[in-house]
Amino acid sequence: MDKVSGRLVVIGGGQAAFALVAKLRALADQRPITVIAAEASLPYQRPPLSKKYLLREMSLDRLLYRPEAWYADHSVDIRLSTSVTRVDRAAKEVTLSDGSKLDYETLAFATGATPRRLPVSIGGDLAGVHVVRDYKDADRLAEEMQPGRRALVVGGGYIGLEAAAVARSLGLEVIVLEMADRILQRVASAATSAIVRDIHRAHGVEIREGMGLHRLIGENGRVSAAELSDGSVVPVDMVIVGIGVTANDALAHDAGLETANGILVDSYGRTSDPAIYAMGDCAVLPWQDMRIRLESVQNAVDQAEAVAAILAGGSAPYDPHPWFWSDQYDVKLQIAGFGLGHDETLVRPGQREGSVSVWYFREGKLIAVDAINDAKAYVTGKKLLEAGKTPDRKILADPRSDLKSLM
Repeated sequence: MDKVSGRLVVIGGGQAAFALVAKLRALADQRPITVIAAEASLPYQRPPLSKKYLLREMSLDRLLYRPEAWYADHSVDIRLSTSVTRVDRAAKEVTLSDGSKLDYETLAFATGATPRRLPVSIGGDLAGVHVVRDYKDADRLAEEMQPGRRALVVGGGYIGLEAAAVARSLGLEVIVLEMADRILQRVASAATSAIVRDIHRAHGVEIREGMGLHRLIGENGRVSAAELSDGSVVPVDMVIVGIGVTANDALAHDAGLETANGILVDSYGRTSDPAIYAMGDCAVLPWQDMRIRLESVQNAVDQAEAVAAILAGGSAPYDPHPWFWSDQYDVKLQIAGFGLGHDETLVRPGQREGSVSVWYFREGKLIAVDAINDAKAYVTGKKLLEAGKTPDRKILADPRSDLKSLM
């Protein structure tokens, strides 16, 4: 067994993993670090995969957080194309996919999440059916995105809608299928759904809400049509699946850690084993008397850096201030806060044509803001949320008022 005193082993090679080790080194923490990364590539940005990388506006090299030399220069042992198959908490060691073992003093899960796939029983294994998690998925999808082809997007969440926007921008005919009553139902208000729906329809995307997928029909092993829940059949050349993700917590669960579609952690990122931490999309964290998973780059970075500070001797708990973004066509949607459980919204037109913001309230208190091409509303809303302030509703409702007066 490869024994190294005081070693931190990081399982995962994505945003949270890189943020953790980079912050530790920035804090002058010199403990031995080994990163176990399943992919063949060095850690890279994932959000552009469904946007600029898919459009071939960015290369993989430009997505890398740091070049290979950075890891050697900072004494970070990174092992690519390698996975952890077992965690032995009693022995404080992990078994790798090549059969070797590593001891650890501290272990960090940054294993992310995996896109849900369509069941094989309804044609989910047919050629031409895609999910996007890594650059190889994006490469396969990019090869198929040819003008005039017919794409079916299953799922009207942000991932599905971003893929629909790229496909339409490349000249494909696009249908978005959403089983719920409206697109973005799980993550946004009805007002935001309506705004985003109108944007896509203006670009020629057909959106079918309250409509499920019964099965995919194949010819010679490749998808050729889709039978919908109303019995209709639509011809398709390709299918993009965006129906959510599942936290990669199986390894943690098998090791006896507390899990619930994610690895349960406290406000310091610690799991039920004090020598083991978890962060990013795989972690279920406490927030405002709830337990949530925050699927965002921002949370992956902020939580990982908070854990790094704790490992380096700090004592401050992680206090999430969620924010997200989504780029669709020439529209930038910026989200501050978390609109879960809202009971009221207020729609405020922006100063520029096409700009608008949706303000979320729960029991009279501001909890989130969606800003569509309205950076001023986003920045103001984010500052109000971080300060714990709720704006004067009359001022907010008047589009002629200056948002600065709300601070």
